Amino acid sequence: MNKIKMTAPLVEMDGDEMTRVLWKWIKELLILPFVDLKTQYFDLGLKNRNATADAVTAESARAAKKYGVAVKCATITPNAQRMTEYNLTQMWKSPNGTIRSMLDGTVFRSPIIVKGVEPYIKTWTKPIVIARHAYGDVYKNTEIKTDKKGKAELVFTDSDGNETRSLIHDFEGGGIIQGIHNTDASILSFARACMNYALDTKMDLWFATKDTISKVYDRNFKDIFDEVYTREYKEKFAAAGTEYFYTLIDDAVARVIRSSGGYIWACKNYDGDVMSDMVATAYGSLAMMTSVLVSPDGVFEYEAAHGTVQRHYYKYLNGEETSTNPVATVFAWTGALRKRGELDGNSELADFAGKLENAVLETVESGVMTGDLAAISSLPEKKSVDSQTFLKAIAGKLTVMYESKG
Repeated sequence: MNKIKMTAPLVEMDGDEMTRVLWKWIKELLILPFVDLKTQYFDLGLKNRNATADAVTAESARAAKKYGVAVKCATITPNAQRMTEYNLTQMWKSPNGTIRSMLDGTVFRSPIIVKGVEPYIKTWTKPIVIARHAYGDVYKNTEIKTDKKGKAELVFTDSDGNETRSLIHDFEGGGIIQGIHNTDASILSFARACMNYALDTKMDLWFATKDTISKVYDRNFKDIFDEVYTREYKEKFAAAGTEYFYTLIDDAVARVIRSSGGYIWACKNYDGDVMSDMVATAYGSLAMMTSVLVSPDGVFEYEAAHGTVQRHYYKYLNGEETSTNPVATVFAWTGALRKRGELDGNSELADFAGKLENAVLETVESGVMTGDLAAISSLPEKKSVDSQTFLKAIAGKLTVMYESKG
């Protein structure tokens, strides 16, 4: 077949460890044989982030703003162990946090549902979409560790030089202090993004914080959501037959477990990080959760919701075959290619993305899958294969689709 042409590039953000290996295989086996791929490439692997003093992360975010669509591989957020392992000059912040901050976007994470892989929670018959606020909180924190007696205060100095102070704690000895923040503008963008997405998908919207404990910080989120809904969206939701409601985060967790799915659950930054992993695992596998960052001005960045699969990477380096699940990473590529096609009026490219997704699902439903899915699949005949064999099986089905079309 003639390769599908692209008129504008994707921003390609490469990553770390096993997902970096899968990234290369996905391109070689599933995309390059079918698409004349155009990308603006950025290496966000930890070694290159360290070599560039993390400037490459900011450069990739600026490119995403310019071109409108990006696809990102999973990356390492270093801890103390990684400092030694990679000989880092400093403990670089999360690249995802940097990109989210620069794009001022909201992350929507959805499970990939496939026959033969039933959720652990049997009532979940429809997807639960996690909307994760993409700015601030612990991802933009400031921390201090102290080993002396002393007083910690929260201090705000306004533009006129006036100070507002609040005591955090009187320390009798060692301890730790953390400062977090958010902005009204970012929370407002978050609220509007969630409500627009709910209307677009015709899904109910839940929002949850802990304003009974955090009577200023979390209450501010609740108030802004309430104001935006009442002023801008209440009539639109009523016309669409959808619902918005607020509840406490612990109550939301209980409601989610008892529900059948089919709604958007909006969460603050850290809550969304944790709950998306819980939801993904309950649907079957962390590698079956898609993620898209959407900015207020219409920039889309697609990625898998899981990490770099460190344990499998070390096995790979030792020459061992791994059965690492690449599905969410494939769907990151298809999401970006579809959006690129939609924005450019390139129906052939958008159609390719749909075909590739169908090829993935058909492969799993035929009984060929990676080990994580085989361990939980209800299919009577299933076969656990290594990652490359799985990708080659997908490529075979995709080739048949195009040959039958021809």
